[in-house]
Amino acid sequence: MEIRQPIHSEHAKQLDTEGLRRHFLVDGMFQPDQATLTYSQIDRIIVGGIMPVTKPVTFAPELGRHTGTDFFLQRRELGLINIGGAARVKVDEQTFDIGAREALYVGQGARLLEFGSLDAANPAKLYFNCAPAHTAYPHKKITLAEASPETLGSPETSNRRTIHKFIVPDVLPTCQLLMGMTQLEPGSLWNTMPCHTHDRRMEVYFYFDMSENAVVFHMMGEPTQTRHIVVRNEQAVINPSWSMHAGVGTQAYTFIWGMVGENQVFKDMDHVPMTALR
Repeated sequence: MEIRQPIHSEHAKQLDTEGLRRHFLVDGMFQPDQATLTYSQIDRIIVGGIMPVTKPVTFAPELGRHTGTDFFLQRRELGLINIGGAARVKVDEQTFDIGAREALYVGQGARLLEFGSLDAANPAKLYFNCAPAHTAYPHKKITLAEASPETLGSPETSNRRTIHKFIVPDVLPTCQLLMGMTQLEPGSLWNTMPCHTHDRRMEVYFYFDMSENAVVFHMMGEPTQTRHIVVRNEQAVINPSWSMHAGVGTQAYTFIWGMVGENQVFKDMDHVPMTALR
């Protein structure tokens, strides 16, 4: 498990390109028959990827040593979204088949977690966020049809997109974790613009559905001190609560967003006027 320490906004102003990427970019998410985990001390979110190919990947009880607990989810909840082939996930005595662009919420207290692919030639790619939790809610699979959709933007502003809210209070109860997936329409390049911050929550963006030659310029930093990170397929960016978060690509793409923090009010945003950006 890689550990990332918090970065103050004043410190971030001094970082060069390599410094920004070292502190905020998460790469190498999917490794065959492994789970990757990056622990950010910003609201204590854990971001990772699971890619079972020839054998299942298991979260052993020993993983709890990283969180100082008897087992990994003793005091945590987890949400995942599958961007690969069909998966079979075992959570204690329950088994869930998770197809492409379907999600699974795993509540606090689950001891056994085992992740497998139904077809080794088309392995599952399970992107997950994990957050501290104070109580146990039921595990639940969420299909794309069950996600709460919202279409925003327009072709004229190059940001026509549909937000699929998989893990939000309207769909199921969680302690603090929110997750969803935003898909841009062909010809649209901007996400989350006009931009915003939300001091009550941090957010992680995970970009995918990108060709080898495509990139996204992910905008972050204070609105009057903007910075950018060049992001490629299946990379994520950690955004502190003081940071704006938006991006523009060289072609359409899809991204998964995850938030943890003080509340679960999706529209609790501090909008930034376009005239205020620097």
